[in-house]
Amino acid sequence: MRSRLIRLGCGLILAAAVAASAQAVDALEKHILPAADFATVHEVLVESIEAEGLVVAAVIPFNRMLQRTATTLGKSGSPFAEAEIVQFCSSVLAWQMLEEDPAQIAFCPLSLAIYEKVGQPGRAMLVFARPRPSTAGHRAAARLLHKIASQVEATLKRRSGAAGGR
Repeated sequence: MRSRLIRLGCGLILAAAVAASAQAVDALEKHILPAADFATVHEVLVESIEAEGLVVAAVIPFNRMLQRTATTLGKSGSPFAEAEIVQFCSSVLAWQMLEEDPAQIAFCPLSLAIYEKVGQPGRAMLVFARPRPSTAGHRAAARLLHKIASQVEATLKRRSGAAGGR
């Protein structure tokens, strides 16, 4: 009986660990973008953020950091041809989340990352960490991030369709 309880307990712990791992993976929302050069993807992302009445606070050249530190860390190089993180803030969302819990300052600013892997020119990805739906502020932030990512996709599709029809 005792060994059966131990096995059951271990099974529950393993199931919880697998579920937690799956939730962490689900927290990333990835968008495969229509074919476009990286500069165009960056431009469309900034335009999409600004179209929401928001201001880009910072563009972090993430790939440069990877390239700069690769040899020091014994790496052959960055897995990316291009990679950057675009940060922005919504004062409305910031206030909403801070009124829910001041510790949620850690969620500001919001970030979207775009990258292109080495050897895959014109195949950019847009990814963001989706806030857990634990509060109304988190749900609103997740909707905003998804809306911007979807707008980037739609704009790139429209542009590639217009270019293909010339």
